[in-house]
Amino acid sequence: MKDFATSDDPAVQAQLDRLARLSLPQGRFGLETIRTILGRLGNPQELLPPTFHVAGTNGKGSTCTFLRFMMEEQRLTVHSATKPHLVRYNERIRVAGQLIDDALLADLLGEVLDKSEDLGPSFFEVTTAATFLAFAHIEADACVIEVGLGGRFDATNVMEHPAACGIASLGIDHEAFLLREDPAAPDHPLARIAFEKASIARRGVPLVTQSYPPEATAQIVKIARQTGATVAMRGQEWIAQADDVLHYRDGAGPLTLPLPRLPGAHQADNAALAVAMLRHQDEVAVAGDAMARGLLAARWPARLQRLAPGPLTAIVPGAECVLDGGHNPDAARVIAKELADCPVLNVVIGMLRNRRVEDFLAPLAPHIDRLWAIPIDGHDHHSPEEICQAARTLGIKVAQPCDTIGLALEDIAATLARECDDRHQTILITGSLYLAGRVLEANGEIPD
Repeated sequence: MKDFATSDDPAVQAQLDRLARLSLPQGRFGLETIRTILGRLGNPQELLPPTFHVAGTNGKGSTCTFLRFMMEEQRLTVHSATKPHLVRYNERIRVAGQLIDDALLADLLGEVLDKSEDLGPSFFEVTTAATFLAFAHIEADACVIEVGLGGRFDATNVMEHPAACGIASLGIDHEAFLLREDPAAPDHPLARIAFEKASIARRGVPLVTQSYPPEATAQIVKIARQTGATVAMRGQEWIAQADDVLHYRDGAGPLTLPLPRLPGAHQADNAALAVAMLRHQDEVAVAGDAMARGLLAARWPARLQRLAPGPLTAIVPGAECVLDGGHNPDAARVIAKELADCPVLNVVIGMLRNRRVEDFLAPLAPHIDRLWAIPIDGHDHHSPEEICQAARTLGIKVAQPCDTIGLALEDIAATLARECDDRHQTILITGSLYLAGRVLEANGEIPD
């Protein structure tokens, strides 16, 4: 699947069109191509300020966000790279706290493509190289870089001396890539996921992790020993518990921090991992009061986000619209826990074809009043009919498929009016971050 992107800026769009024409590497795994590209560019990955590298199945983007906000509250200048973008490609590259501007983005993409097209690079390799160029050439105190897919063969996994590496939650996702046959990798699925993620470890660099089942823990410890990384695992080198506040403790002592304002109890776990990453390295100093301010200030769109008044939410007046880009079973369990007390839960869902609809819907099924399925145009997606069929097998009541999010919301409004249903309505829009981006754009909430 290509990660298509568009821009209102003609110079940027010209480079994005070049990206879109790149063929997808078939069966190519490894870091040789990205290393060659970076070599032609002067190896910018070797010129970065202290860098925090974060992998994981779910929660890595939130962890990166907490890291950035906590360091910025320390009055540090921070570059950050997260993915995917929701509305604008620029969201992937944040330079000194701001989304990269169009002129610089067009120049960087052009430079990378000019020097690499003969190599047949991927979208992600070109994006990563452009990111490293930006971060190396513009001064900052720190970098935060999110792993895109897996870890071992992710294009970001070329940095030899990060300040700290982190692993957020682990779960089964991207099976076609992360669970493909590989004699060098373990057979157990979760152990294999841990093997891939932990391969960002580096000699002498703290590898800070959550706690995991034994088979995953064993793989992480094994990789750390092989690479010479120092493991700092939750429940061993650090502990964290949340009630009305976040109680954190490690060898340097205790911290009492406010709970993050990002919705969802799980965000306390992501915040704790970010705190632990800062506390287990010595290249960037961040005080406890800056951490507290950063946890409260952090914003991260399309994660249990309550949509603001706008063109889309106005279609169903009085309803609460919740947007979440979750697309795997672990994410669905988090959503279900957060929305379990909603008296009426209407779901609008679109999913890419490389996701298992039944597995995602199963944790949500007991809470869903009715489901509307829509396509995700421009991407290889499950048809609305396929989603509806999967939902029916789980006993979920489904409405007629719709062609767009707007039409789905209009049908919800008409259904509520026809049935004279005056109960408080919650509408969950979910299944894909690509869908979430379309929703934010249509509702006038473009991430900045």
